[in-house]
Amino acid sequence: MDTIVRIQPDDLFAFPGLHAGVRVGHLLFVSGQVPLGPAGELVGTGDFRMQAEQVFANLGSVLAAGGSGFDRLVKLTAFFVDISRDLPVYREVRDQYIVADHAPASSVVQVAKLFQPAVWLEVEAVAVCGSTR
Repeated sequence: MDTIVRIQPDDLFAFPGLHAGVRVGHLLFVSGQVPLGPAGELVGTGDFRMQAEQVFANLGSVLAAGGSGFDRLVKLTAFFVDISRDLPVYREVRDQYIVADHAPASSVVQVAKLFQPAVWLEVEAVAVCGSTR
């Protein structure tokens, strides 16, 4: 039976009662990452690029803490409040972290709003971690 390991990197803001990721066997499920700094402060108010960069930095922290990396992503889901405005910048930032040869299955979704009005992006992921032998 696989053990469930809850992941919460020290450099990530911890939402009460939630974990940044959950590892089960060789799979790591990453909770939706938003543009918050380590103290819970919003990064990039009014600046989508800064928000996207913080989201991917946070995602990288969870992946590393769970024994994985961007090259081991198998699914990426991004939630936007304005996909027509922000998708091109999202792709530019994403491509700094994810090489085309290692691109995961992906979905992008526009939503009416996220948990705070000034938050314009949330990204969740599934990755392979550890040895798969």
